[in-house]
Amino acid sequence: MSGIGIVGGGLLGMALAAKLTRQGHEVTIFEAASRSGGLAAPAQVGAYTWDRFYHVVLRSDEHLRALLDELDLTDRLRWHPTRTGFFLDGRLRSLSSTLEFLTFPALGMFDKARLGATIFYASRIRDGLQLESILASDWLKRWSGQRSWDRLWLPLLRAKLGDNADVASAAFIWAIIARMYGARRTGMKRETFGYVDGGYASILQRFDEYLRELGVESVYQSAVNEVRSAEGRVRVSTVTGSREFDEVILTIPCSRIADLCPQLAESESARLRAVRYQGIVCAALLLERPLADYYITNITDQHIPFTAVIEMTALVEPSHFGGQTLVYLPKYLTQTDAFWHKTDSEVEDEFLAALESMYSHFRREQVRAFQVSRVREMLAVTTLDYSARLLPPTTTTVDRVFVVNSAQIANGTLNVNETLGLAERKARELRSLLGRPRTASSVPAGAA
Repeated sequence: MSGIGIVGGGLLGMALAAKLTRQGHEVTIFEAASRSGGLAAPAQVGAYTWDRFYHVVLRSDEHLRALLDELDLTDRLRWHPTRTGFFLDGRLRSLSSTLEFLTFPALGMFDKARLGATIFYASRIRDGLQLESILASDWLKRWSGQRSWDRLWLPLLRAKLGDNADVASAAFIWAIIARMYGARRTGMKRETFGYVDGGYASILQRFDEYLRELGVESVYQSAVNEVRSAEGRVRVSTVTGSREFDEVILTIPCSRIADLCPQLAESESARLRAVRYQGIVCAALLLERPLADYYITNITDQHIPFTAVIEMTALVEPSHFGGQTLVYLPKYLTQTDAFWHKTDSEVEDEFLAALESMYSHFRREQVRAFQVSRVREMLAVTTLDYSARLLPPTTTTVDRVFVVNSAQIANGTLNVNETLGLAERKARELRSLLGRPRTASSVPAGAA
C-alpha cells in the first residue's frame, strides 16, 4: 500500500486528510472508534443524538465557517444571543451586561476597572508567545489585582485546570480571553453564539461523505499499536493486521505517540511524555424544565463538583430535544485526580445533589437522561516556556513519520476552529516534507 497514513480520525485528521488529498496524495485514516469525529463525535442522550461535549460557533471562527461553506452547511448555521451567569457565594447571579458587571458584588469598582483593563489588554495581544514565560497567576495578579485573583480568577482557573493552574502560563488564560472576546459584538457587547442544526453529527456525516468523494479511505475500529519505519517505508500495525505507507502522520496525544513509536530517540520520547494533559468527565442531562436562562454559568464556589453549567437549550431550540432541556456539567481533571475512579452512578449522585443545592426548583426526578463521557487526554496545558521546551515539532527522529496534534496549539485554546486552523498550517508545512504526490496532475490550482 502506498500514500499517506493518518493515525487518528478526529476533526484534525479529517481536515488534514482533505487538504493532503487535494494536494494530490492518497490518504488513509486509521480510527480506533467506530466512527469519525474524536472529541466532536456525537452521543446518544436519552432518545436524542447531540454532541458528546458542548460546542459553539463564534462569528470569529473563520476556519470553522470556511469548512461549513466547503461542506455546503452554512445554511444550517443558526445564531442566537446568550447570557452568562455566575454562581458565587451560594447565589446565582447574572453577568450579561455592562450594568450587571458594574453591580457585580464580588469586586469593588477599582477591582472591576482593573479586571476590565485586563480583558481589554488581553484581547489586543496578537501573539501569546510573549506570555509563555510568565505564570498565569503572576500575570493576572499584576493586571487584575489580588482581590480579583482571589475572588474570580483563582477559582475559575482551578475549576478549569485543577493543580495544573499552578503551572499554566499566562498564554493559557490569554487564549481563553481572546476567543471569548470575539463572541461579543460592538455596541451592547452581547455574546452571540452559533450552532449547526443537528449538531456535529450532521457536520461529521457530511464530512465523511466529502472525504469519500475525495478518495480518502477511513478505517474504523482499527486501533494502532505500533508505527515503525524501515527501508523507506512506514508500517502501521493495528489490532487487525498491518499496512505500509510512504509516510505516516500521527494526530493522537503525545504520550500515545511515544507508546506507538519504539524507534523515537529517547530524548524525543521523554519530551512527548512531559506534555501535561488535562482531562474531562462531562455529564449530559435531559431535564423536564430549564435551570435558568444562561448559556453558561461559571462556578467559583469550590464545593460544587463540576466546573460550570452549560445549558445548551439556552442556545439551541428545545424542539431538537422534544421540548426538554439539554445541560452539560463538565469537570476538568489532572491525570492523577481521584475523581477518575468514580463510577457513572457516583458521578450522577454527586452532580445531581449539587444541582439541587444550586437551583431551588430543581429535583432529580426531573432528569430524563444522564450520560457520562470521559476523555483522559483532552487538552495540552501551556506551561512555562512551552513552545521552546515541549511543543512537538512536525518532524520526528523516525524517518517519514510526522506529528500533527493539538499539543501544537501553543498559543490558543483547544476548540474546533483552532483545530482546523492547525490542519491548514500543517498542510502547508508538510508540502515540503512529504514525498512527491502520486496524483499531482489532479491537484486543483491554488489548493491548500
